[in-house]
Amino acid sequence: MCLGVPGKVIEIDGILATVDFWGVRRQIRLDIVDEPVAPGDYVLNHVGYAIRRIPPEDIGETLELYESLLADSTDEDLMAADVRGELAAGEVRK
Repeated sequence: MCLGVPGKVIEIDGILATVDFWGVRRQIRLDIVDEPVAPGDYVLNHVGYAIRRIPPEDIGETLELYESLLADSTDEDLMAADVRGELAAGEVRK
């Protein structure tokens, strides 16, 4: 199973966005996101692509879920490992 990782859009340059994931900034592509995004919006990132804009009313609960997942995980926790892998893979794809 692959998970997307939520992050906050910091800046946009064409089809690339700089997104902050818990203090880690990565550039991701906006080619396939489901609706337009702007700085300050949150998106769901999957291997370097924004796949969904997260509605403002959902972001608090979404971030809490991921923070809990990462904080409470062990080395054997495959879901947390997948999230960490997504963070590591969020490099620009050309």
